[in-house]
Amino acid sequence: MGATGSKLEKALGDQFPEGERYFGLENFGNTCYCNSVLQALYFCVPFREQLLEYYANNKSPPEAEENLLTCLAELFSQISSQKKKTGVIAPRRFVQRVRKQNELFRGYMHQDAHEFLNFLLNELVDILEKESHAAKSLAASSPEKVSNGTCNGHANGVKKEPLVTWVHKNFQGILTNETRCLRCETVTARDETFFDLSLDIEQNSSITSCLKNFSSTETLNAEDKFFCDKCCSLQEAQKRMKIKKPPHILVIHLKRFKYMEQLGRYKKLSYRVVFPLELKLSNTTENTDSEYSLFAVVVHVGSGPNHGHYVSLVKSHNHWLFFDDENAEIIDESAVQTFFGSAQEYSSNTDHGYILFYESLAASRS
Repeated sequence: MGATGSKLEKALGDQFPEGERYFGLENFGNTCYCNSVLQALYFCVPFREQLLEYYANNKSPPEAEENLLTCLAELFSQISSQKKKTGVIAPRRFVQRVRKQNELFRGYMHQDAHEFLNFLLNELVDILEKESHAAKSLAASSPEKVSNGTCNGHANGVKKEPLVTWVHKNFQGILTNETRCLRCETVTARDETFFDLSLDIEQNSSITSCLKNFSSTETLNAEDKFFCDKCCSLQEAQKRMKIKKPPHILVIHLKRFKYMEQLGRYKKLSYRVVFPLELKLSNTTENTDSEYSLFAVVVHVGSGPNHGHYVSLVKSHNHWLFFDDENAEIIDESAVQTFFGSAQEYSSNTDHGYILFYESLAASRS
């Protein structure tokens, strides 16, 4: 344990970032799916800073009931306040809480890192929303009324604005689903929010081409006709999905596990999908390019969906690091491309990028 720590410190030497901590995470029986996501989130600096700020402002009394948010905040606080610069931490309480909360993660089976990330972000939002509602109820029942009243002028609660938490501010984007009736040309648009984009992948492709396919126009005809409100009948239509509001942190999930009808099971697609260090997001409704910089990759190691291992690559202060449970080491930026995937069907390389984390350059500059 001390050996890898000192090795990493030696490798960085004078370049070790001031105040930064690089800690491996202990594995509690196939919890690599959890460890790899935690490292990616820890090095998502805006998220980490807001979580630590939340922790500083909401230190619960010992008898208060713990939840996933308090356990995560405690873990991040524990890492960031270590006296040593490197080492290993056991996220025991956090893992116990995850298992208590969701039976899917209760056993010691191999789990899906993307499912875990989704569960975690949604759970954090639920907790923050409940806390906000509880605080509002308390304020409403107290004799002192808030001076500026309700934010939307509907004091009787007829219209309630959805709460935007700091988790939303980091990860939430908005997609717009446009459907154009081919008879009357009326466009119907429906917005939906997302925390990550799940992209279908093809062999020897790139993130840019996967995003183009995601936003490509699809014709709805035959049994798939669209009911047009203006024509009051089923009509042929064209449908496409565009990004209306890009998030600050863009999380891209590559759909590497595909259900094969003829096999009756899921198969891992080891396709080579190039993900750039700098990404221009052009399939937005505004037609302006949003620029992003890659800062973390959750990698799936192994040939199948039900077994294997997860590791993560993170960028911190212009250095790339490789985290594999307890182990942390510095890697060269050029090593990132070894995780694109395999150009051939059968390859000895089974380490493939699975979840990509990009930060908006506009957000990081502001």
